[in-house]
Amino acid sequence: MERVLLVRYTEIHLKGLNRPFFEQKLIDNIKRALYGIKANVEREQGRIYIIGISDDVFDEAIERLKRVFGIHSISPAYAVDKDWDTVVATALSLIEKQVALRENLTFKVFARRSDKHYFMNSDGINRELGHLVLERFPSVRVDIHEPQIKLSVEIRDKAYIYAEEIPCSKGMPVGSSGKATLLISGGIDSPVAGYFMAKRGIVLSAVHFFSFPYTSDRARDKVVELTRLLSSYAGNIKLFLVPFTEIQEAIYENCPSKETTVIMRRLMMKISEMIAISEGSRALITGEALGQVASQTLESICATDDAVRIPVLRPLIGFDKDDIMDWARRIGTYETSILPYEDCCTVFVPKHPVTKPVLEDIRASEASFDFSDMIDRAIEKTEALSVKYSDPKAI
Repeated sequence: MERVLLVRYTEIHLKGLNRPFFEQKLIDNIKRALYGIKANVEREQGRIYIIGISDDVFDEAIERLKRVFGIHSISPAYAVDKDWDTVVATALSLIEKQVALRENLTFKVFARRSDKHYFMNSDGINRELGHLVLERFPSVRVDIHEPQIKLSVEIRDKAYIYAEEIPCSKGMPVGSSGKATLLISGGIDSPVAGYFMAKRGIVLSAVHFFSFPYTSDRARDKVVELTRLLSSYAGNIKLFLVPFTEIQEAIYENCPSKETTVIMRRLMMKISEMIAISEGSRALITGEALGQVASQTLESICATDDAVRIPVLRPLIGFDKDDIMDWARRIGTYETSILPYEDCCTVFVPKHPVTKPVLEDIRASEASFDFSDMIDRAIEKTEALSVKYSDPKAI
């Protein structure tokens, strides 16, 4: 009897002739997530099996896999010989453990027979194994609609028996949908936006703008930490730290006060686009939600999008702030995001920012001063970090 992990995926099944590409991406990401844990990853008939994990790191492996996009759920299972007596003994052992944990247990047997040469069909396995469970455990009842325990038996090359299904992150495997660059601040929204785009298979890079001495080293460290936490889902992230002080001061001194926020956003987008294109990214990502602040009105969004040629993806555009905060808590970035270290977006904020900027006016104000040399210097002085998640509990 061997302990294995059964990995399920759902959306990948819809990919037709491209399905092997997505499956291989998922397998590669699983292997990457399990780095340092001895395990073999195998694929067969719409399932991925992970075998050879020692008992002392079995739970750790499950925790890592729960963060891998593309996995719908996983089940700790026992792989045993297809001999019927062995199947029955293993199944009864699983039920016995559950009976010890709760009273008035309900169950249902779910059999799946991929080996069509097996002596009993799926319906026969359901009926016979259900009868044996009831005979062995008189306090247990069958519930075909909402059972507490789903006793599953899959007859394949071996018999795989399990009674637990652990939900995972779902989505598409990272690396299956191209590359995009996230504008990451020190706030709550942008890490959540990065999470949702990585969940759709995007490989992330990230750009952060800082304005020393108006922003501190702790603000910079906060963004690096947020990127590290995000990388636990998205894989390694290349983070670009762009010095923005000179540009920000020039905007403040040379542009109409009420337009400074929009012009600042436009120049951030231009610099981010230049970095993105150099990295092979096909789009930018922001954490904007429609109407949340002055720079996120529809008119402001149109004005900032006008500054770049590549698409700008806004996965949170229809979210309420409470929804975004809930997601930040779920993915583990919230506590870091609320640390009281300012980013450059909060520096030089005008008292009365324009909420419905006129695009022609914004273009004219921006063109009234030549920022090109400053932009070149900012890119030249940009620091690039490779950020990789490392869990203190990891092997």
